[in-house]
Amino acid sequence: MRDAILQDVSESFSDTYCEARQRFLELASCVKSYKSPARGPGGEELFTDVAWFGNPDARHVGVLISATHGVEGYCGSAGQVDWMRKGTVSSLGPGQAMLLIHALNPYGFAWNRRVTEEGCDLNRNFVDFSRPPTNPGYAELADSLVPAEIGGPVFEAAERAIEEFRKKNGEVAFQTARKAGQYSYPYGVFFGGFGPTNSRLTLERIAEDFSLKSRDRLVIVDAHTGLGPFGYGELQTEQPSGLAGYERALAMFGRSVTSPDLGTSSSVPIRGCVDEFWQRLLGERHVYVALEFGTFDPENGRRVLREDHWLAKNPEVDPELAQAIRLRLREHYDPRSEDWREMILWRSRQVHRQMFEWASDL
Repeated sequence: MRDAILQDVSESFSDTYCEARQRFLELASCVKSYKSPARGPGGEELFTDVAWFGNPDARHVGVLISATHGVEGYCGSAGQVDWMRKGTVSSLGPGQAMLLIHALNPYGFAWNRRVTEEGCDLNRNFVDFSRPPTNPGYAELADSLVPAEIGGPVFEAAERAIEEFRKKNGEVAFQTARKAGQYSYPYGVFFGGFGPTNSRLTLERIAEDFSLKSRDRLVIVDAHTGLGPFGYGELQTEQPSGLAGYERALAMFGRSVTSPDLGTSSSVPIRGCVDEFWQRLLGERHVYVALEFGTFDPENGRRVLREDHWLAKNPEVDPELAQAIRLRLREHYDPRSEDWREMILWRSRQVHRQMFEWASDL
C-alpha cells in the first residue's frame, strides 16, 4: 500500500508548470485550451486547459480547479492528474460529468507566484469594479506590509508599525486588514486589481462555453495551499454563499467543512473570491469549497509574500537574493516532501469521492 501511494505521488506531482501541463494533456481527452497573453520564464506560451468527462448534457457537474493562486497549482494539478490516472471517470453516472480546469492562473503557476500577470490576487478579483470595496486597515499599513527595504532600519520600523497595529486592534483585525483584499496598491499584497484580470475573463468564458449556468447543480472544489496545519486539507466555504452555502457543503462533505461566517475557517472573510462568480451565476444551485492544504507557520507566509511583492517592485536586485526569495515562496506553497504530497492525494481522493456520492443520491 505504501509503495503504491508513493508511486502515485511520483506520477501525479510535477516540478514545473510545463511538466504539469504535459501530464494533464497526456491523460485528458477533448481538451479546450485558453491561451494566456502572458509568457513563461523561458518565453513559452501559457494556457488554461479544460477537459470534460462524462455526459455532455449532464445536469450535475463537478468542477476541479487548479492554480487559482498560481504557485499553489502543483497541488491542484496533482489532484486532477491523480483523478484521471485512477480511472475515476468510470464512476460517473449517466447524468453526471466532471470538468477539470487546469492552471486557471497560468502566469502565477509558471512563474511560481500567487498573483496573475497583472499583479492581482485572482481570489480577490471577482468584485463589481464600479463599486470596489475599501480597506482602511490596509491603507494604514500599506507601507509596512511591503516596505521599501526588506532589511535594515526601514524594515525594522515597518515591523514595529505592524506590531503596534496588532496590539492596538487585535490579531483578527490585522489579518483582515492584510488579507481581506485591497484595491488601491498594485504592488501590495492581496491586491484585487483595478478591473477584471485575464484569468477572471477566462473563467467566465469557460462557464459560457460549457453551458454551466444551465446545469441543475455544480459542485466546485478549488484547490489551495498555505493555510492550516501541515498537510491537512480544510474544506472552506466562503461568504458569498453564506450560511446556506455552508449547509449545502456540510450535507455533502461532512463536519470538516468550515465557514468564515461561523469563525471556524482558518481564513478570514475575503472580498472578490471566486465563489462570488459562482454565486452570481448559479445561486443555490452550486456548492463551492476551497480545499485548503496547510503548509507552514502563517508568519512564514507573511514573510515570503512580502519578499515576493518587494522583488516585483525591485527586479534589479542581486540575482542570488532574487533566487532565494523565489525558492522560499515556492517552498511555502509547495513543500516538496513525500509526506505532504501523500497527504494531499489521500484527502483529494476522499473529497472527489464525496462529490460523486452526493451526485448519485440525487
